[in-house]
Amino acid sequence: MLFSVGYSVKPKGSKLIDLIIENKEKISEVYFTLGIQPSGRDEDSVAGYKTSIVSSFRQAEDLMRLSEAGVALNLLFNANCYGAEAQSKALFKKVGEDIDYVKEHYSLRSVTTTSPLIAKFIKEHYPDIDVRASVNIGIGSICAADAVSEFFDSFYVRRELNRDFNALREFRAWCDQNGKQMYLLANSGCLNNCPVATFHNNLVAHHSEISFKDSRYLFGQLCNAYLHKEGKSQAIFTDTNFIRPEDVHLYEGLVPAMKLATRVNRNYADTIRAYIVDGKCEGNLTALLEPPHDHDLLPFVYDNQKVISRVENGKLIYSQADT
Repeated sequence: MLFSVGYSVKPKGSKLIDLIIENKEKISEVYFTLGIQPSGRDEDSVAGYKTSIVSSFRQAEDLMRLSEAGVALNLLFNANCYGAEAQSKALFKKVGEDIDYVKEHYSLRSVTTTSPLIAKFIKEHYPDIDVRASVNIGIGSICAADAVSEFFDSFYVRRELNRDFNALREFRAWCDQNGKQMYLLANSGCLNNCPVATFHNNLVAHHSEISFKDSRYLFGQLCNAYLHKEGKSQAIFTDTNFIRPEDVHLYEGLVPAMKLATRVNRNYADTIRAYIVDGKCEGNLTALLEPPHDHDLLPFVYDNQKVISRVENGKLIYSQADT
């Protein structure tokens, strides 16, 4: 299995690029946002200096190193909302400029977006680029994929299907018949069918605007609060959709690569090593997820060595006897 790894500008001394290049044979691509484009994750919280000149130079250096090493790049336009600019000429002009810049200087192979209009624009003007539907669109059926098939070459399948092999096989067959490709996000820590996912993704998309406002209420991770409720200690296995490193082999032949959420994960190096290098996790399983739950769910510790996995009626099921 190959993996798609997320890049964001890291503090000086980070070994992310070294780690990626050392394991490039197992990495299908590295995905990233250019500059200060809004995206599906709030990267500013990790690199507070992201908008600085120093940060811009560092990103340019990192992308060049990856390209020179032969690592393919995936450019993100996956903000959940582009506000008043969603249909503007200015937005598409900026999208085109960003793509032209990355194509000219680096090894751009694909683009991931939440916007069908951005997807349409790229399909019309850049036919050599693979246009991929973001996991945040929530494509969870063949009907949904077929409806937007003229805009997208490939799809991240809805997280909730991750452990449903019957549904994934049907989706795989449709992709094969229609010249499309499918991928999965392996280490999401989100709740299945989260009721505030759209709201949260919109907050992230407008983070730069919101940060200048006098916010009365702070919005935390609903999943952390839910999983920490009394009696919910096993919900991390039943109400989420992550795939353990040890179970990736079950998906061979279904998808060519899995996406790892590593842009804002404080444990990104451990996540990369667990999935790509070791193929196993020997510590707290929830530390590999994005969002991670290892600190928030204390005193519960989910020792991966005690996790039980089985396939039953075409579905992957997790449990843990002793938490």
